[in-house]
Amino acid sequence: MDSQEKVVFSPSKVLVDRPTHYCPGCQHGTTHRIVAECLEEMGLAENAICIASIGCSVFIYNYLNVDSVEAPHGRAPAVATGAKRARPDKFVFAYQGDGDLASIGLAEIMHAANRGEKLSIIFVNNTVYGMTGGQMAPTTMVGQRTTTSPRGRNPENEGMPIRMTEIIAGLGGTAYAARVAVNNVANIAKAKRAVKKAFEVQQKGLGFGFVEFLSTCPTNWKMSPIEANKRIETEMIPYFPLGVYTDKTKA
Repeated sequence: MDSQEKVVFSPSKVLVDRPTHYCPGCQHGTTHRIVAECLEEMGLAENAICIASIGCSVFIYNYLNVDSVEAPHGRAPAVATGAKRARPDKFVFAYQGDGDLASIGLAEIMHAANRGEKLSIIFVNNTVYGMTGGQMAPTTMVGQRTTTSPRGRNPENEGMPIRMTEIIAGLGGTAYAARVAVNNVANIAKAKRAVKKAFEVQQKGLGFGFVEFLSTCPTNWKMSPIEANKRIETEMIPYFPLGVYTDKTKA
């Protein structure tokens, strides 16, 4: 290396050096990077168990150098609960999408949070079922067209999009709950701080940690990656406000 050159970025050693299956512009990759960096910087990777959900997020076990378990659809919090209770010495986290967590898995996530299970949940909200064909999800925006809402989501028929972070934050066992986005550099930095907090509450035995990521799905949104990124700022963040909703580390 030339004496004038310096390394400004190196990928986390927790990330597997391989191409991903994600579509161009998908922000699962950015979220993986944040999770990997937090595991490495906090010294958690060697002792971690990742619970993978069903959907686009399922293949996280191909991209992180940690022990992993694949859960049935929506049951990642239940599998994570079993892993943590069987091995309380392990650091256990689940990685879930909005169709998995907020639909078929809604009861699982709410009861795990209410019980105060010592878990960390990374929740990726791209407002659509990504892997299975772009159907309407519980988080689909009003007016958003999907394969099962071709005229756009109608609140009179389907109700309003579910705000999961607000729900989780209000449950008694939740020690930390935040909503973040990865649509720009500043928000990526805030997202990383939030993940570290969610991991910290598990380390300290304070309770349940939860971080929601607002993410793009250019393929099913039928947008370019640049257009999809702008949609987060103009449509998603106004309805799903970013911020920390509960933090018991400050109590």
